[in-house]
Amino acid sequence: MADETGLFVYGIVPADVEPTPDAAGVGDPPGEVAAVRHGELAALVSEVALEEPLGRPADLTAYQELLDGTAAVAPVLPVRFGTVVTGPEAVTEMLTAHHDRFAAALDEFEDRIEYVLHGRYDEQALLGELLDADREAADLARQVRGQPEIATRPQRIRFGEIVSQAVELRREAENRHVLDAVGPLVADSTVRPPSHELDAVNLAFLVESARVDEFIDALEEYAEQRRDLIRMRLLGPHAPYDFVSAHELAG
Repeated sequence: MADETGLFVYGIVPADVEPTPDAAGVGDPPGEVAAVRHGELAALVSEVALEEPLGRPADLTAYQELLDGTAAVAPVLPVRFGTVVTGPEAVTEMLTAHHDRFAAALDEFEDRIEYVLHGRYDEQALLGELLDADREAADLARQVRGQPEIATRPQRIRFGEIVSQAVELRREAENRHVLDAVGPLVADSTVRPPSHELDAVNLAFLVESARVDEFIDALEEYAEQRRDLIRMRLLGPHAPYDFVSAHELAG
């Protein structure tokens, strides 16, 4: 008996968007990407076996590449990764039920793209600044230097607490400074949760296509000013993952 199949849903786009012939979806082998249309909308989908486990790194890469490639040429509303429905009828029902809301959201993202700025403190540079500014931290560092870990456990725990609190405060300030630097150049922004204890910046920006060059120039200038303390990288362009609310595309 043939495996039962469903449709993996990637995102919502305007009805005139056509998947390219080489667009590859999730699965092994990759599924062929198609568009299910209704009114002014279309959903990008590909067929998957319902028994097939999804979530391999290759699947997430395929999902992101399809959406990011689409966002470069048309507005797109990403649907949560792993959303699988029974068939075209279920997709059409979703588009029908939320047609006006999805269409309005697509209008909002027209000619806008997401970028993510991620920065991480250089640990030695950060500790150097902290020891210069905090007498308690400097005293604790001297107490534990060259001593057995077990004999200086309380001091090490306290030192770790001071560093953690300092990083959190500096992270909040750093995010504000970046937003001040590029705020006039972006349509929207959001602070993302840190991905590492030494994260200095983790921000997503929604940028109008016409202002991307200005935006990148401003961030490069900021990063140059902070290069001795923070290693920054700009990721994108992406689909607007951080600006499409989860409930909006729950289907």
